[in-house]
Amino acid sequence: MADSPGVAAPTGQAGALSRATLGELASLFFRLGTTAFGGPAAHIAMMEHEVVRRRRWITHERFLDLIGAANLIPGPNSTEMAIFIGHDQAGWPGLIVAGACFILPAAAITLAVAWAYVRFGSLPQAAGLLYGVKPVIIAVVAQAIWRLGRVALRTRALAVLAAAAVILNFVGLDELVVLFGAGAAMVVARRISSTSNARTAPMILAQTGAASAGARVGTAVAAAAPFGLIPLFLFFLKVGAVLFGSGYVLLAFLRTDLVDRMHWLTEAQLLDAVAVGQFTPGPVFTTATFIGYLLGRGPGALVATLGIFLPSFVFVALSGPIIPRLRRSPIAASFLDGVNAGALALMVVVTWYLGVAAIIDVPTALLAVAGAVVLFRYGVNSAWLVLAGGLAGIALRRF
Repeated sequence: MADSPGVAAPTGQAGALSRATLGELASLFFRLGTTAFGGPAAHIAMMEHEVVRRRRWITHERFLDLIGAANLIPGPNSTEMAIFIGHDQAGWPGLIVAGACFILPAAAITLAVAWAYVRFGSLPQAAGLLYGVKPVIIAVVAQAIWRLGRVALRTRALAVLAAAAVILNFVGLDELVVLFGAGAAMVVARRISSTSNARTAPMILAQTGAASAGARVGTAVAAAAPFGLIPLFLFFLKVGAVLFGSGYVLLAFLRTDLVDRMHWLTEAQLLDAVAVGQFTPGPVFTTATFIGYLLGRGPGALVATLGIFLPSFVFVALSGPIIPRLRRSPIAASFLDGVNAGALALMVVVTWYLGVAAIIDVPTALLAVAGAVVLFRYGVNSAWLVLAGGLAGIALRRF
């Protein structure tokens, strides 16, 4: 049975557990939101060090349960881990305090960068910075795809399903259909003989999305949609409510809707938003803050940030009694395997398009290759690599 919020579980380790106060939750997650670079995996590792080993608020076993819960619901995993820990320690007040203190400092930093981007973006120094950062971002995303792929595509059926999802998304299949169609395909595939799994899953995905693919191709040439704060809020609310997988999958949704369908952003602006999301600490989803400011200044940043993070609070609050049963369900496990394969496919497609926009000459190609070598060979923190790319860009543009 799951522990009640705020009640210490049996330790399973030396020493008794303590319970966090709201002030302690606020202090810890505000600091993490200000300094936690490196993406969701790094954030979760920092949380484990703080709340399990250093402060002994929860056991290792309980922490792993919370990670499993975060992976079963849509939204940014590291943000949901912060919210889960707050709820575990102090109920509803802890849920709000931990989540808000993790999100708000990161959003504030991103907002400041967005203001500077709008104010100084046309200067040669800013242009040089982004010239060097963009190709390095491609290397960062490529490394994430590689690492996630080694975990997500552990069977031949999942690998074939992911390849089919890449093709279908390239030809216009809606991102949501890719994700949920891939999940449904794996549920069906696991219920038939293992010898036909690899063939059946992509066939089911293709049949599920055939009509949607045609519809998506038809809307790609539609006229630009008028901008408004309510449509902006609803778009990011939808993304926060349905997005499984890594925060990088967010890029696929942004490109399809904000660039291709509504024409609110250019490809270059989207890549700039991705760069800012990588370079700043805290959740990658604060990319929404940057985009909101570009489109609607302060009010736009506010509604975009609120829209994308609000579903995480709701899902964490509602999922407590349901998650333990889902995690033990073979059907749910199969569905999530398929969703992860589909999410990886979306990341591959969007990385291709962003790479075309970022790698425009020999210097940017060399920066992308050098970034990939440093990441894959030496495992350097991505924040330092992005900083180095920016400095290299400034130097290249100066000379």
